[in-house]
Amino acid sequence: MTGTEVQHGSEHADGVIDLLGMLAYASLSSYFRLSADASVAASLPDRVVLAEMAVGEYDHFRRLQRRLEELNADPNAAMQPFVQALDAFHASTRPADWLEGLVKAYVGDGFSADFYRTIADLADPQTQALVNEVLADTGQSDFVITRVREAIVADPPLAGRLTLWARRLVGEALGEVQRIAAEREPLARLLGSGDSSQPGKIGRMFAKLTDGHSRRMDALGLARPDRRGTTGGAANRSFRAIRTRVKDRNRSANPQ
Repeated sequence: MTGTEVQHGSEHADGVIDLLGMLAYASLSSYFRLSADASVAASLPDRVVLAEMAVGEYDHFRRLQRRLEELNADPNAAMQPFVQALDAFHASTRPADWLEGLVKAYVGDGFSADFYRTIADLADPQTQALVNEVLADTGQSDFVITRVREAIVADPPLAGRLTLWARRLVGEALGEVQRIAAEREPLARLLGSGDSSQPGKIGRMFAKLTDGHSRRMDALGLARPDRRGTTGGAANRSFRAIRTRVKDRNRSANPQ
């Protein structure tokens, strides 16, 4: 599917623009945060690694910006609807120290990235490929895992605090998803387009998100979330709420 087809021939073209705009601003925000984290890193080698990660995020932003321009969309206009919500998320999850910043970059951003991929799976192949490329792990995970595990070995009680922090991050991320979907009809429409009417489809989508979160917690040496607990249940409720809004809008637009 070409850029022109996405723009003019797809019923979800506006949703694709929303997805790319949201991810572009998320990448730009990550660039700013990683740059700030680099300035307070514990050692010079760590500063170098974080600075390289920040540069990578800025490159992702530029690639998404160029794709939006190919679709004849104004990148700034595409990002603007998500500025308030994403800024509010980051303001409410401001790390207390460097280690919390690392966990946020790995757990919080990782959960969000999984959700972006879930949306991209419902878009055209070119969008899917670009989203998967800009969200690919370029080695930053190994850096975070090593530093967090070293810190826990040196101070075992730290694991409890970081576990609670990671759970809070995911809870806030789910709230962010709901707020954005509620405010952005094109994105909600794209989310509702996957064959989610099949029994169990929604549950499987969010089971994948929960599984990804569990793997990240395991990798860090932190307690896993209970699959029957708040993370999985809230995720399913979030997506069901989005689906309900889409159906209600469709009924309103096409009354019998």
